[in-house]
Amino acid sequence: MHPADPGATALLTHGRIEVRGRLVDASNATLFCEVSHDGVTAEAVYKPVRGERPLWDFPDGTLAGREVATYLVSAATGWDLVPPTVLRDGPFGPGMLQLWVDTITDQELVDLVAPQKVPEGWRAVLRAHDRTGEPVVLTHSDHPAVRRLAVLDVVVNNADRKGGHVLHGVDGAVYGVDHGICLHAEDKLRTVLWGWLGEPLPEESVAVLRRLREDVDGALGERLAEHLTRAEVRAVADRVDRLLTAGVFPEPSDEWPAIPWPAF
Repeated sequence: MHPADPGATALLTHGRIEVRGRLVDASNATLFCEVSHDGVTAEAVYKPVRGERPLWDFPDGTLAGREVATYLVSAATGWDLVPPTVLRDGPFGPGMLQLWVDTITDQELVDLVAPQKVPEGWRAVLRAHDRTGEPVVLTHSDHPAVRRLAVLDVVVNNADRKGGHVLHGVDGAVYGVDHGICLHAEDKLRTVLWGWLGEPLPEESVAVLRRLREDVDGALGERLAEHLTRAEVRAVADRVDRLLTAGVFPEPSDEWPAIPWPAF
């Protein structure tokens, strides 16, 4: 099933979940599943709340709820950068269920390469040295959808945008996943997508942000309040206001690490 399919949310909400395996590289319980409903079957990721490791700096709500809230913000922008995501009961209790995205494995959108191998048009984020002392560059695509994802990350205050969380779908679209530590009331932005810092926001993004700001004061804010604290919902509005006032991509803060570790 394609993430843009209008029946995706209904399938995730009402379908029967069959666990097929576990993604062992994930820090929290992350299960690969099949979901079936009315003759339709799709693959999905299920993260039960009981499998979450407590985080001292994210004491409120659940990581699953933050994943769903980030999807709601993404859906409100109309960019559809986050695959359909719901909060529901499952084989191991309540948790987040997200539609699986098939990816183009040999076309990464974020990479660590030698300086002479940076793809043409890509954005350099960080220059460093690998374990053997050879120079490397952390770089990412200049794809318009990756740029939109960078804007979304500012809005949702993504504290963990790793390179492996930026997916290049087989449909050619760009998707972001793993949003369990987003939407804190305090600024915590950590991302590998710094390639546009200080540059003006695209006019399209400005128009979307203005509409989003109105939605936060309305129906979107009410839906977010089901998963976030009042202060966290208010902080979404404040971040959108700051983005619109500045009109540019923000620069990293010197008060916390700008890039998550590991970066992939």
